[in-house]
Amino acid sequence: MKHKELRDFLFRGLLFEAEASVFQKAGIKIGADQTETEEHLLAEALAAFPVNLRNNALEMARLYAVLFSFENHVREFIRQTLSENEGVDWIDKLPQKVKQHAETRQQTAHQDSWLEGEKTDLLGFLDFGHLAQVILNKWEHFESIIPSQHWLKQRMDELEKSRNFIAHNRMLLPSEFQRMYMYIADWNRVVGL
Repeated sequence: MKHKELRDFLFRGLLFEAEASVFQKAGIKIGADQTETEEHLLAEALAAFPVNLRNNALEMARLYAVLFSFENHVREFIRQTLSENEGVDWIDKLPQKVKQHAETRQQTAHQDSWLEGEKTDLLGFLDFGHLAQVILNKWEHFESIIPSQHWLKQRMDELEKSRNFIAHNRMLLPSEFQRMYMYIADWNRVVGL
């Protein structure tokens, strides 16, 4: 393809994209609907299982997505706060026992070379319960944001129990769903999401 033809092709693509968004906002379908495709693939993958299991799985998937986002947000919150307050070597200043635990798990992940995924982020190898320990150990950097150590510990302990239930594919009762959503909403309000 010549330079002018390539430029014209790219320009037409940009024009189409700009015009397509106008039609999509008006409710006119243009192109593939990724949401619809994902829903179809999920329904197809679950089709072999009984209806009650499928329904429970979908409820738990929503809760898992919220919990996944929350847990990783807490990790990022710790990373940013400690980086700003302790400098680039903040990770070396983590409580020794917690740091050693994460390093051991990280080494195991590297040895399991068949297992793909993120292996460089040491915070990613901390257990959920360690996150509260890090915050409490470095309280002077978090006390202006988090109401109290008791507030943090209560919520994180409750969330950890429910999180472990979810991680082992056990169904929670609706009251537990609500408690988790409430604690995560509390966190988001306090931390400023």
